[in-house]
Amino acid sequence: MFKLSNELLLESYRKAIELNLSPDFIRLIEAEIHRRSLNYKTKITS
Repeated sequence: MFKLSNELLLESYRKAIELNLSPDFIRLIEAEIHRRSLNYKTKITS
């Protein structure tokens, strides 16, 4: 994940939630977002 840009990391997070991927995978992305001190609050649309 270190090679992903911040923008791509956040987009991956949004897409993982949208696709209802594994909670473990989503937590892994969240941990990296937190490590980078990024704001990842996102609005999920249905």
